[in-house]
Amino acid sequence: MKYKACLFDLDGVLVDTAIYHFQAWKTLGANFGYILTEAQNEQLKGVSRVASLDRILAWANKEATQEQKNAWLIEKNDHYLQLISHMNPGEILPGVLLFLEDIQKLGYRIALGSASKNAQIILEKTGLATYFDAIIDGNHVSKSKPDPEVFLKGAEALQVSPETCIVFEDAEAGVEAAKRAGMMAIGIGDAHVLHQADKIIPNFTGVLASDLLKF
Repeated sequence: MKYKACLFDLDGVLVDTAIYHFQAWKTLGANFGYILTEAQNEQLKGVSRVASLDRILAWANKEATQEQKNAWLIEKNDHYLQLISHMNPGEILPGVLLFLEDIQKLGYRIALGSASKNAQIILEKTGLATYFDAIIDGNHVSKSKPDPEVFLKGAEALQVSPETCIVFEDAEAGVEAAKRAGMMAIGIGDAHVLHQADKIIPNFTGVLASDLLKF
């Protein structure tokens, strides 16, 4: 099979904004007396803002009206935007730039498939936006991973069929979404967590696309 496109998640794959999400959610949780743990924050990776808040409220055994939820979502996002406003190209994860340049030279189309509604800001702050032919983020989808919507829309935007796409993901929900979309999934991170992926690498350090993408 001839693969034509590479679709990337953002957080934890290209840049690591998990710490900023953690700080913002932890601050919000403290408002109603709940301390979010790092382990719980791991379970929020690749999950939409609304779904993340619902999980935190469930963990805290806290009920809230829709009005309260809406206010908290705005508060969390405002705090998060303050934190990421200071991002710069130095926060791109090791090996990512060389890998993106490599797959461009090999002729792959490139898209972003992220649940983040702030993906465009992060790409611009880090200088990564120029590498992408299409950007599908939380502003373009209605369903969270593991639903395959974000990746299917990425393939559509690139005008390629799903089976010719390779997805790079660091979250279990993201890998599942890729597989449900009928795409090749390459996991970035822990092999125990990402066991559904077709291939797994710890990160992009020293990784050559010409070697990794031999199928």
